[in-house]
Formats: sequence, C-alpha cells, structure tokens
Amino acid sequence: MRSYRDLFRTPEFTPFFLAASAQTVAQTMGGLALGTLVYRATDSPLLSAVSMFGSSLVQVLGATFLLSAADRLPPRAALTALPLLFAAATAALALPGLPLWGLFAVVLAKGLAESVGGGVRWGLLNEVLSKDGYLLGRSVFNMMSGLMQIAGYATGGALVALLSPRLSLLAAAALYAMAAVVVRLGLTRRPPRTTGRPSVSATWRANALLWSSPPRRQVYLALWIPNGLVVGCESLYVSYAPDSAGTLFACAALGMLAGDVLVGRVLPPRLRPRLGFPLLLLLAVPYVPFLLHPALPLAAAAVTLASVGFGASLVQQERLVALTPDELSGHALGLHSAGMLTMQGVAAALAGSLAQLTSPARAMTMTAVGSVGATLLLMGAARREELRTVSCETGSRR
Repeated sequence: MRSYRDLFRTPEFTPFFLAASAQTVAQTMGGLALGTLVYRATDSPLLSAVSMFGSSLVQVLGATFLLSAADRLPPRAALTALPLLFAAATAALALPGLPLWGLFAVVLAKGLAESVGGGVRWGLLNEVLSKDGYLLGRSVFNMMSGLMQIAGYATGGALVALLSPRLSLLAAAALYAMAAVVVRLGLTRRPPRTTGRPSVSATWRANALLWSSPPRRQVYLALWIPNGLVVGCESLYVSYAPDSAGTLFACAALGMLAGDVLVGRVLPPRLRPRLGFPLLLLLAVPYVPFLLHPALPLAAAAVTLASVGFGASLVQQERLVALTPDELSGHALGLHSAGMLTMQGVAAALAGSLAQLTSPARAMTMTAVGSVGATLLLMGAARREELRTVSCETGSRR
C-alpha cells in the first residue's frame, strides 16, 4: 500500500476514519472544557491537569486486568458501545451539581473503558489494512488526530469563551454519539481475532509474552516514557496561559500533524528507523526554555516545533507490529496505547504537582529535562543491545 488514495479505496477504512475523527474532536473539546471548568472552580494547576489527563491514570488497570478483551470482542460491537458510553460519561460531567469527587470518578471510569478501546481500534486497523499498510494508515490517523485536535481545541476554546464549559461538554457528548452511529452503519460484522473469553489470566499471559522479548520491551519504553513526560508539559497549558490555552493546544496539534506527514509520507523506509530517538529529543528540547516564561508567540512556535517529534511514535509502532504475532496484534497495540496513556496521566499529575510547588513554567522545564534524560538512557540501552546482537552473530559465524 503506497498512497493515501489506496487507503481510502480500502473497504471500511473511510467510515472507520470518520468515526475516529468525531471521537478525537469530542475528546479534545471535552478535555479543554473540563480542564477550564475545574481550574475556574479550584484555581489549582494540579486538579486542572489531572481532570484533563486523569482518565489516563487508570489505563494501567485496564492493561493489567482487561486487555485480553481487545482480541476477544467483536470489533464493530465494541467500537459502537464504547462511544455511547463516552457520550453518557461526558454528558454527566456537564451536570451543574456534580461534586468534584464525582467528576473525577466519571473521568477515571471513562479511562478504564478507553484502555480496552485502544486495543480494539488499532487491532482492527491492522486487520483492515494488513501489516504492510499499517504505518501509512496509522500516520493518516495521526494526521487526522492533529487536524481534529486543532478543530476541537479551536471550537472548544470558542465555546468556552463565548458560552460555557458545560455547553462544550454537551457538544462533545453529541459527537461521541455520532461516532457510534458511523461505526454501526459503516463497518461490517467481524468475528473476534482470538477465541475464548476475556479474563485476567489471559491478559497476564499475553502481557508476559509480549514483555519477555527485550526488543519489544525497549520499544514499549520508548513509546511510553519520553512522550508521556512531554504530555505533562502540555497538561499545564491552561495554568501557564489561562486565556490562550486553546492556541497552544492547536499549535501542538499542528506540529504533530507535520511530524506525521514527515514520517509517514516523506521519509524513505530505510531512513525512518534512524530518526526515532532524534525525534524524541526534538519532542522535549523546545520546552526547556519555558523556564524564562516566553511570550505567547514564542511559546506557540516552541510548542509547534516540539510536537513534530511525536512522529517518533510511528517509527516505534512500525517496529512493534513487525515484532508481534498477528493473533496478539490487538493486545500488543492496546498495551502500547494503555501504557502510553497511563504515563501521560502520571506525567500530568507529576507536572501539576511541580507547578503547584513552583510555577507552571518551571514545571514544564523540569518535565522536559526528564524526557530528554529518559531518551538518552534508552538510546544507550538500544546501542548496547545492538552491539550485543552483533557480537553474538559474529561468534556464531566463528
């Protein structure tokens, strides 16, 4: 599969793409509205960050106990039910009398369901396109995500400013419901990829198998830690620039779009594997000068440049798919998604705590430095593994 035209000629890809687009807009609109609502009520950078990214914190529970369902549920039924659940949860967050503890309970329950949804979604994409088309397809989804995040944050920012955060949450709930309708009408019924009932033991066995391979372990850590810490920086946009957070989020989405085009369409396949770690460094370094609290135009430029580095995840996902058996593709990609989102939630809580103790600008710099350090450690580990492999191959030839 060589072109975007080939992708959209593939049966089921277009409705799958449209449903995911609606969900992305809903998620970004709802997240911005919720973060703004909590910040206005509490004046707390920590609570605002956790409200936006806290659902990611429970992804680790889904990855530990529920992820075997990703390959054992009928994809169409699962991808129809989950947006309906998200619509109900998002509408509940708009209730005027909802206490803060109830709000966070809904956010965490939503995150638990999302941990399975990622595995179902990306496993189905791998099934629809096959492995040779997965990278191009995922790059298109990431590009869509960037564009829809721009649209979602711009629309959500306008709704929050002109109307109210609660009305923006209700609009997000309607988009989730629309996504469920598109999935139900546009996708065909498919059997689960693996037989048997979902269970905790099946989840643990598959996790252990995936984690037992050193190359897969390194890919997972590279997917989870550096970009998770940078999302911690993003979680502080609301407290860093309360009146311009939507602009910063939109710039981040624009940079992500550019990175996905670069990796998915421009770079030749032979060059892509070499740029995984440099792109991770690019992801974090532009946030380091935030210690100086740059003006909004400079901050927006830095955010846009940094987010090009999110293209590194495409390089790592391509390697993960190549290292994983077909029958575990949904589980493997779900583990990637759950671990990534968990790390994002942890990083948002960490960055929010640092901002509470210091300032949002200083917390962003400290979190970015942590991301750079993690990338350098992973680069060293990958180099040692490469040298060990070469040494073993040389010894076997002798």
